[in-house]
Amino acid sequence: MQPPATQPVINLVVTDLDNTLWDWFGAWYSSFSALLNEVSRLSGVPTPALEEEARKVHQRRRTTEYSYLLNEIPSLLALSKNPLMTYDKALHAQNSARKESTRLYPGVLTTLETIRAAGVPIVGYTESLSFWTEWRIRTLELDGVLAALYSSPDHDLPDGVSFEDLRTQDPEHYGLKLTPHEHVAAGTEKPSVAILNEIIQTFGARPATTLYIGDSLIKDVAMAQAAGAHDAHAAYGQVQHLPEYALLRRVTHWTDELVEKERRATERAGVVTPTHVLDRGLDQLLTMFAFEGAADDTAP
Repeated sequence: MQPPATQPVINLVVTDLDNTLWDWFGAWYSSFSALLNEVSRLSGVPTPALEEEARKVHQRRRTTEYSYLLNEIPSLLALSKNPLMTYDKALHAQNSARKESTRLYPGVLTTLETIRAAGVPIVGYTESLSFWTEWRIRTLELDGVLAALYSSPDHDLPDGVSFEDLRTQDPEHYGLKLTPHEHVAAGTEKPSVAILNEIIQTFGARPATTLYIGDSLIKDVAMAQAAGAHDAHAAYGQVQHLPEYALLRRVTHWTDELVEKERRATERAGVVTPTHVLDRGLDQLLTMFAFEGAADDTAP
């Protein structure tokens, strides 16, 4: 269906990834719960104690997807010199749950393909760290669909430990083959107008013909509006109202202030009002905007 001629013309799409293209929270919750429950069962350490110690590690490493987590939890180190090996069954439970629950939202792939077919590049910009973002893009067959990916680099590791030590497959199973991956400075958080402006300039577009999509009002929508780009709120990806979200708040790497700010925004007590709302799915974009390939569809 062609949008009306009066709809805004879009030459470049920049999109958040987690809970915008795929259900990051659903996959994280099922996999992290599986890890916690199995570690607690095997070790005898109560789940609340594991959660409290996990949050301290997550805040130190700036992520809730820390691959070396078990080896930095004091309660587990008191029981084993190498919890990653001791509780290998828990890691298998986590990985199985992650694989089973990682999926695109309905209509996402066909919508992205329609936009790309119109000659409009689609750039992913996420706060999530490098490794698991690349894994999701490969798993969901978006390598090449995205013209570029901007993300934070991987978390750091303790001295003497390398990512190669943690990886179990051949090197060709890692990284992206078709989508160039650019790293923003470590610690960069949304809303980062400078990063969005950099993406717009790199692709030869203008804010007035750029569309930014995301599920967070205080990060994604606020950033798009500050940059002068069109904004679309992926309201279908909001999960803060779910009872399961309490687990993420208990173990998150976010500060208490940011958690509270997000809570207020979710309750509509904030000041960010989206211009366009996607309450059913990403395919609603196709009736809201006219996608025309005027920007240079090449990766940085």
